[in-house]
Amino acid sequence: MYKNFFKRLIDFTIALIALVCSSPILLIVTIWLHFANKGAGAFFTQERPGKNAKVFRVIKFKTMTDERDADGNLLPDAQRLTKVGRIVRSTSLDELPQLFNVLVGEMSLVGYRPERKFFIDQIMEKDSRYECLYQMRPGLTSEATLYNGYTSSIDKMLERLNMDLRYLEVGTLKTDIKIIFSTIKLILLGSK
Repeated sequence: MYKNFFKRLIDFTIALIALVCSSPILLIVTIWLHFANKGAGAFFTQERPGKNAKVFRVIKFKTMTDERDADGNLLPDAQRLTKVGRIVRSTSLDELPQLFNVLVGEMSLVGYRPERKFFIDQIMEKDSRYECLYQMRPGLTSEATLYNGYTSSIDKMLERLNMDLRYLEVGTLKTDIKIIFSTIKLILLGSK
């Protein structure tokens, strides 16, 4: 009952309250990034597969410029990451716009972290068990993210996905509350 009805209702309510309460922060960071990114905008969107493998556009704050080399290729990430962007990333503020994804039902507060389709395809080739993750909405946070961070390493992603599979089987309201508070603690205190 929780996963099929109440989880979505709780997600919507908390996302709406969080967006209203954080709107001054969202506005300040948006303006700050607009100038720091040298006109490249304040938001970044990227297609990710979600529930039932339906593709949606995840929204994040953009922490890098669009600067290119003489051949028109984007400069390496390290050269494009701005000082403001580094601060926004280190405080996890870059994830805040995903509350809009939660609000419209593309994501949940807690679930597996949505990865690029390229990585998911590689993982599914190794083990089709992970397809069952598409039964739930991807999340803003997860137990796996708390312990393994946001990495694109295939081995670390497999480790995270195994934790996500366990969450799919045993996830409850109590589990979600614990993960949400642990995430807040990690962001605010920098500790688990």
